[in-house]
Amino acid sequence: MDFWIILYIIDWILFVIVGGTVLYLGVFSIASLFTRDTVQNAAKNQNRFAIIIPSHKQDNVIEQAVVSILSQDYPQRMFDVVVVSDHQSEITNMRLAQYPITLLTPDFEESTKAKSLQYAIIKLPEFKIYDIALVLDADNIVEQDFLTKVNDAFETAATKAIQMHRISRNRDTAAARMGSIFEEINNNIFRKGHINLGISAALAGSGTAYDFAWFKTNVMKARTSGEDKELEALLLKQGFFIDYFDNIFLYGEKKRTTSKMNEQHSRWTLQQFQNLLKNIRYLPGAILRKQYDWADKLIQWMLVPRTSMVGILMVMSIVLPFIYMSMVIKWWILSSLTLFFFALATPDYLVDEMWDRTFLRSPFITLWGIISTKIFHKKKGND
Repeated sequence: MDFWIILYIIDWILFVIVGGTVLYLGVFSIASLFTRDTVQNAAKNQNRFAIIIPSHKQDNVIEQAVVSILSQDYPQRMFDVVVVSDHQSEITNMRLAQYPITLLTPDFEESTKAKSLQYAIIKLPEFKIYDIALVLDADNIVEQDFLTKVNDAFETAATKAIQMHRISRNRDTAAARMGSIFEEINNNIFRKGHINLGISAALAGSGTAYDFAWFKTNVMKARTSGEDKELEALLLKQGFFIDYFDNIFLYGEKKRTTSKMNEQHSRWTLQQFQNLLKNIRYLPGAILRKQYDWADKLIQWMLVPRTSMVGILMVMSIVLPFIYMSMVIKWWILSSLTLFFFALATPDYLVDEMWDRTFLRSPFITLWGIISTKIFHKKKGND
């Protein structure tokens, strides 16, 4: 087959795949600009919380998270904090043991967050009754009225799961600033934008409150490191709406280097691919049964991961002008649309004096991060 025919086929296949992803992101980034009027009244009842914090080798941040959640204005008799200290130091465990929490120290041969959550549920006393299971990460810091707001929101939503608004608490490196920006872009596109169009929000892995009875049963079905996506799939397959509350904040740390950030994104990409392979067979049935939330999630998993999308856009926009100029114009337009949609979904507070150094240079930072990660793994393999 002629070289030019092969090039045109590859070019258009990539363009259609990436273009579909950009169109999807564009629809929900525009939807995120609108504000949903949700009347969030004070809850009539104070629900009892089981707050589970899995902590795998996060000795440097877990104590801050524990102090933060114990400092709530919510009645302390109405919540229990369970820390699953997985492969952390004796000193860390001794310090944690000084707090009024339940400290669990499993010794997993292969650690996953799903195993930690399951271990916590198994170890909870049978005589204690809980209404809400709240999952936090070991680096999460929350405000003093966090539990009060979550309690109000859970009653307002009247569903099995709600997601709170995760925000980065560090922007001290280029990678951390970029992570902060893309965290908020994800919040606006996959949560706020979806909710505004009446579609379930995506779970974020932490800052999620579940109906305790539902969580106790279904978390035991999680098998992979992407337990939040497995739980999300179960919720949507069972017909439960996932609500999102943009006004309830929790703060977490972003990766400080591009190599670490890309390692994290690689894990997410693998989880997305695994979820797609496992669940794609449900798409026709979801459409026929009008389970639009579930169908949307399956379509979402079919999209090109954002890191890969940025890489493809960069490569095609830079390489094609040296091959055939007329082929690159559509890629330049698509790249411009991508930056425009991402800019729409970026909140104003992140547009500061570092904006041009981070957002506009993010494709180059991402591309270099991918290259440096590959080099690192190659050197590690040779060693």
